[in-house]
Formats: sequence, C-alpha cells, structure tokens
Amino acid sequence: MKTALVTGVTGQDGSYLADFLLAKNYRVVGMVRRLSMENFGRIQHLLDSIELVQGDLLDQISLLDIMEKVQPDEVYNLAAMSFVPTSWKQPVLTGEFTGLGVTRMLEAVRIAAPNAKFYQASSSEMFGKVRETPQNELTPFYPRSPYGVAKVYGHWITVNYRESYNLFACSGILFNHESPRRGLEFVTRKVTDSVARIKLGLLKELRMGNLAARRDWGFAGDYVNAMWLMLQNDEPDDFVIATGEAHSVEELLDIAFSHVNLDWRNYVIVDSKFLRPAEVDYLVGDASKARSILNWTPDVDFEALIKMMVDADVERHRNGVLSRNW
Repeated sequence: MKTALVTGVTGQDGSYLADFLLAKNYRVVGMVRRLSMENFGRIQHLLDSIELVQGDLLDQISLLDIMEKVQPDEVYNLAAMSFVPTSWKQPVLTGEFTGLGVTRMLEAVRIAAPNAKFYQASSSEMFGKVRETPQNELTPFYPRSPYGVAKVYGHWITVNYRESYNLFACSGILFNHESPRRGLEFVTRKVTDSVARIKLGLLKELRMGNLAARRDWGFAGDYVNAMWLMLQNDEPDDFVIATGEAHSVEELLDIAFSHVNLDWRNYVIVDSKFLRPAEVDYLVGDASKARSILNWTPDVDFEALIKMMVDADVERHRNGVLSRNW
C-alpha cells in the first residue's frame, strides 16, 4: 500500500484527490492547519478512511516532523491562499503561503523523504496577460495578481529542486476547475448557488463583475486524476491540464439560469466593486502534452459541469441545508 500526503486536504481538490487515492487503495494522510480543523465539510465522508496530521506551510519544523513520521511515497502540495481577489488584500501572506510555502515543503521532502514523488499545484493564473493563445508548458508567464506571482515562484522553485537535487518533482499547471465542492467565493459556485436561491425564492438578484472574462473551466474530479498520472510517469515533468475550450462569464450565467428555466438578464447586475485591479481576460489551455504522454482527457464538459453544480445547490437549499462556504 502506497502512502500519499495531501496538503490542503480540506479543500475542493484535496477532497476529490483523497476520494481518488482511496479508490486506488492508498493510505491517505491529510495535512490540516490547526485553524481549519473544523472545516471538514468536504471530507466529512472520509474521516474514517484517512489520517489527519497538523502542519502549517509557514512552519518548517512542522513540515519536517510530518515528513519524517509519515514517510510518504507521494506528496501532493495543494495547500495555498488560493482566492485571487483576497491576494490583493493580503499580498504578503499570499506570498508566504503560496510561494515560500512550496520551498518549505520541498525542503522537508529533500531532507526527510528524498525518495518521495512531489506534486506542486501550479496555476493558469501564472500566464496572466497572455503572450499566446492557447497557453502551453512553454508559454511565458505574465502574472496579474499577487496570487499569480506567488504561483510563478512556487512553480520555478519546484523546477529548481528537481534539477538541483534530482527530486521527482512535477508541477501541474491547472486551468480553472470547478465542482459542487467549490468555495462560494469563486465565480462559478457564486453563480450556481445564487441561481439555486433565486429559483427557490431565497434571493432576488446577483451582482457580478466582468461578464466578458473568459476561462477554461473543467471538472475538479477529472483534474485530480491528472495529478496522480503525473506521479506515475517515468520521468518528472510539468504539464498543462485544461479542456482547451474557453467560456465567458456570460455563458456561465446563461447555462446556469437556463437550467432552471430563468433568464439571467432579469436578475444579474454588473457591480464595479467585483472588478479586479488587473484583469486576466482570456485563458485557454493546450493540454496536448498531457494527452500524449499521460493519456489524460477530461470526461465532464462545461455545460454538464455547470448543470451538476446548479443541481447540487438546488438540492442543498431545497432540503433546508444552509449553503456553507465550502
């Protein structure tokens, strides 16, 4: 039985990855911060099947201690300060968690578990003001937020540890990936949860920012499969993971509202307070390398994804369960 250490296990990706690894008969150890010990909504169904350890990306000693005790075969570093707008409000803390936190993880692996395979969660936000479309592994980075800048650091420090210390370290440059477990602060979940509440008479309007922004949105359950495939590959490498299709926020609204027989134009108000200081207008990924080397392709398309999320939120509210921010 292989052992996998997953940081950020209480998040969307961490919970889906834990599901996936358990189905592969892994021993799954999830790292949680003390402050997130009660934020178990996404992994409630897994608490009898996984082990939890306390650690913090800001605390090198805690990471070394975990690595020495767990001795993982695979490490998936999914923990980060991951919400772009918040990175503008807390840019230094974002750099500590999302940038330097990767270095601390890599140091812990190098010192205490050098044979472990390491996965770093990179992001399409690194491309920012895009230099070419679609974006692939060789596209230059031009981040447009403190989050994007921190992710670029995390990406390149992973490359440096791979090349300098011969670690099996990979970065997955994942484009936007969503699910019913997405946090309410993210635009897809904000829309689907609001649509559910509007349909059920619990909300009258939805305030949005830039409706023209386009993103490459996939299903988180498909993307954690790609993470695992990277660590099963013969050689460590970096891969773009994306659907190859871009959709606008307006398309997102149209699909979500139409699914419950409503017209989004009757409920959506554009509010300037939701605009970013520096917008990323058009991101779409070229995952041909992942298709050819990892044999990875996404199963859930954009329309099916949004309908899945709307259905889950309608069901949650219909059952009288308050939608929590998880």
